Amino acid sequence: MSRETEVGDSDALSIDARNVHLTYSDGTEAVKRISLKVPRGEFFGFLGPNGAGKTTFIKILVTLLKPTEGKVHVNGFELGKETQAIRQTIGYMDQETRVDEELTARENVRFACEAYGVPQEEREDRIEELLDLVELSEAADKKAGDFSGGMKKRLDVATTLVHEPPLIFLDEPTTGLDPKSRKKLWEYFERINRRGRTIFLTTQYLEEADQLCDRIAVIQNGEIIATDSPANLKQRVGGHILEIELADDEEIKDRAADIARNADIFEDVKVDVTGDGINVGSDKIQDRGADLLVKLRDSDIPIKGFNLHEPTLDDIFLTITGERVSTDGEEAEPERVDISEGDK
Repeated sequence: MSRETEVGDSDALSIDARNVHLTYSDGTEAVKRISLKVPRGEFFGFLGPNGAGKTTFIKILVTLLKPTEGKVHVNGFELGKETQAIRQTIGYMDQETRVDEELTARENVRFACEAYGVPQEEREDRIEELLDLVELSEAADKKAGDFSGGMKKRLDVATTLVHEPPLIFLDEPTTGLDPKSRKKLWEYFERINRRGRTIFLTTQYLEEADQLCDRIAVIQNGEIIATDSPANLKQRVGGHILEIELADDEEIKDRAADIARNADIFEDVKVDVTGDGINVGSDKIQDRGADLLVKLRDSDIPIKGFNLHEPTLDDIFLTITGERVSTDGEEAEPERVDISEGDK
C-alpha cells in the first residue's frame, strides 16, 4: 500500500471538523463553532481578510493548536488522540520560507526525506521527481540562499511533498510573491491536486481562490459565513457588476443608490454603496447599464468614471458581509466588458 493511501476511515473525508471553538486565555474567541467537511481529492479554499481566523484554524487542523471545544478528524485520525498519525499523512506549507539557505536545493529535499523517513532506496528518485515538478532541476546544486523568493517557495513545495501526503495544507503560500511567481505556484498546486491529493488553502487573494478551488468557505471574525463553489457564490451577486465612481460625498452616493434601486430599468438589481461610489449588479446590467448612467446624469449626479466587469469574489464578500476583503498584495485587474447602449 502506498503512503498516500495509508489513512484512517472517515467516510472518504480528508477533514471532518465539528463545532470547533478556540478561546485564548485573554478571552479572545479566535475560532467560533466552525464545522466543515472536506472530501478526499477536493481543492478547498478558506477565504478571508487578515485577522479573520484562517491561520488559527489551519494550525488546529495540523495539530499545532488545541481547540477549546469541538471534534476534528484529519485523514480519519482523531485530533488529540492520533497526533503522530495525522502529522505523517499531511503536508504543511505556511507563509514563511522554511528552506535552509546554506544547503543546496537537492540537499534541502534530501534532508526532508530523511526527516520524514522516506526509505533510503527511494530517496534519490523522489528528490529528482520533486525537483523536476517544481522546475528546479537545473538549480539543484545551487545554494538556496542564492534563490529568489519565488524559487524558495518552489523548493518549499518540494520539501512539503517528500512523504507523499494525501492532504496538503497551504497557509497563504503566495503572500509576498510577484504575480508571475504566484501564478507559477498555482500551476504546481493544480498539478498536485490532479494527482488525487486534497488541498486545503487559506488565502486573502480573491483571484487565487477563484482560480484554484472547487469550494470556498468565507470566514469573518472566526466564523464561516458562507460555503459554496466560486460559481455559486458569484451567482449571489447576479450578472455583471457596474462600478460607478462618484464624488466623495455620502449624500450623492445615497441619492445615486436610491435611483439605481428604484429605476424601472432592471427587474432584479443589487446595489451597494462603496468607498468610491456605488456597485450595481443585475442580469441586464450589460445591456441596460448605459440607461442607468444616463438616468444618473439627468438627475444631476456627477459621475467620475465607471467600469463593467464579471463578479469577483471581492463582490461576493461585499454582498455577504457589507465589507470588502483587505489584502496586502495587488489583485488582478477585473476583466473589462463593453457596455452597450441598450434600449432607451
